Amino acid sequence: MKKLFSSLDRFEIQAVRSELDALSIPYLVKNEYAGGAVGELPWQDAQQELWLIDDTWYQRASAIVSSLVARMTQSSEGANNDWVCAFCAEENGAAFDHCWHCQTLRP
Repeated sequence: MKKLFSSLDRFEIQAVRSELDALSIPYLVKNEYAGGAVGELPWQDAQQELWLIDDTWYQRASAIVSSLVARMTQSSEGANNDWVCAFCAEENGAAFDHCWHCQTLRP
């Protein structure tokens, strides 16, 4: 068995699990229910981990994980940037999906 991925973010863990399930890659989740023990155990011991059951899948699975993490990083970085409306040139905050001035959708 090889450790494939771990994260404090349960949504990231679930995204990786979904990708592995879709490709029928066998894995094991360690510490899936250990979150309630934080405080009694160090956080590192309660962090969820994905382990591959069959080591022959490691190259393919690690490529999938790295591309997924890259996509998540790009999407989170893009969502945190201010943007300028292409229609009216108004500067909008990152929280706006539409221009607050002319209601044009964010590109």
